Amino acid sequence: MNSRERVIAALNHQEPDRVPIDFSGHRSSGIAAIAYAKLRQHLGLPAKPIRVYDLIQQLAIVDQDVLDRFQVDTLELGRGFALEDEHWVDWVLPDGTPCQVPAWSVPERDEENGRWVVRSKSGRIIAQMPDGALYFEQTYYPLMDGPDDEKAIDAAFDECMWTAIASPSGPLASGPGRDRAFAEGAKALRDSTDRAIIGLFGGNLLEIGQFFYRNDNFYMMMASEPERVERFLDHLVEIHLGNLERFLTVIGDYIDVIVFGDDLGMQTGPQMSPAMYRRLFKSRHAKMWKRVKELKPHVKVNLHCCGSVRALLPDLIDAGLDALNPIQIRSAGMDAAGLKRDFGQQITLWGGGCDTQVVLMAKSPEEVAQHVREQVRVLKPGGGFVFQQVHNILATVPPENIVAMFDAVNSEG
Repeated sequence: MNSRERVIAALNHQEPDRVPIDFSGHRSSGIAAIAYAKLRQHLGLPAKPIRVYDLIQQLAIVDQDVLDRFQVDTLELGRGFALEDEHWVDWVLPDGTPCQVPAWSVPERDEENGRWVVRSKSGRIIAQMPDGALYFEQTYYPLMDGPDDEKAIDAAFDECMWTAIASPSGPLASGPGRDRAFAEGAKALRDSTDRAIIGLFGGNLLEIGQFFYRNDNFYMMMASEPERVERFLDHLVEIHLGNLERFLTVIGDYIDVIVFGDDLGMQTGPQMSPAMYRRLFKSRHAKMWKRVKELKPHVKVNLHCCGSVRALLPDLIDAGLDALNPIQIRSAGMDAAGLKRDFGQQITLWGGGCDTQVVLMAKSPEEVAQHVREQVRVLKPGGGFVFQQVHNILATVPPENIVAMFDAVNSEG
């Protein structure tokens, strides 16, 4: 099997020749640029520019030599864009390591307040990384105090950190001729690899509400003004469906998986009751996921959803979900054995391969390897499993542990 066939088999609940591996195939299976620089050095690989494609989370592009070393089976669609040196500008990581960032997303230094900031097109500061921090944080919530009619919602996308800061392809697939540029980049990437191509779409609902109103305000709206929330969500779905139509019409033939996003869980349980999920979100998720199947039946729907969401899984599956990541196994009810037993034939568990909260961060390489082997033994049988560590590899993770993790899944899987 090649990589693409391996991933597709797993998604179809067929056991492939070995467990497929996702590393940096989407923005929650990647690696912080600080850790990536140390990993390359530890592996003795040639020096290359460390390119930070996700400014907010400080995630690095993982180069071909590392993907080959760890036998990675996935590739993110954005890797087909921003290939020229002119698309990148020199910057420096929080630990002083030189790096590059996209030319259209260069942070601005605010010496007076000891921080890096990012401004929206209007000039407003929407994100900051104070000295001593490792990631950017949101500083402005566009609908928190103002009107929230359709015009205000449309404008909010340009004033929110999570929706205004673009990763590749970014503006390289915008403006006149954007569809042709988007399609050409996607096709060239497809033709260059046998890895499974993952298209990051988003389509967030709960999270957009939290990003625009602020978490606490949106929670209160959900409880006390559900009709107002439904109006907001209906307009969001209208926007998402329009974007989805273009996205899949232009590049749908070149991707295997589409990733939506909505963190519905906490460490201890869902952020809402199943009843509230059914009222506010289920039918709207189902509408978007059904449209994927109508436009491109071969494309599998994957939801990035952190936390404890076991109680919501029957509804997510019923809404049309094919795969769930990152399977936060340290959260309540998310143990791998229980999920595999109860849902393993209905949904692909894309993740859960290595705990990143404690094991990958703080245990020895030998303990990491043993933990990974145990997870793979539980999740591998019958397919329906793609290996991914639970969320991104953080800046302080030792490179020895990263190597131990991938070597263990390759030996066991």
